[in-house]
Amino acid sequence: QVQLVESGGGLVQAGASLRLTCAFSGGSFSGYAMAWFRQAPGKEREFVASISVSGANTFYADSVKGRFTISRDNAKNTVYLQMNTLKPEDTAVYYCNAAIQVRGNYLHYWGQGTQVTVSS
Repeated sequence: QVQLVESGGGLVQAGASLRLTCAFSGGSFSGYAMAWFRQAPGKEREFVASISVSGANTFYADSVKGRFTISRDNAKNTVYLQMNTLKPEDTAVYYCNAAIQVRGNYLHYWGQGTQVTVSS
């Protein structure tokens, strides 16, 4: 069973940086596309960034483009989210997601989340 464990969240001031880490286990990491989502209080979970299985392709929400960078290390079964120039509106619980296509359908796995709080 795939397990995802996020870490690296915390309380920072606006303008600071954080790096989130998601450790993957229980499957073949190199076969999964990986993504980060976030959910702020009272709001729906939203897409932040994704990376393809090879790492060659990345996609970002407009709200984080140019500030956040997603990367993966297939040798370490880990995906990262480097967050720079953080803003108070980035405050949310950040979730790691792993996705794999099986017989035409996508299976998704989620971590437990890590809290990021940005003070103004």
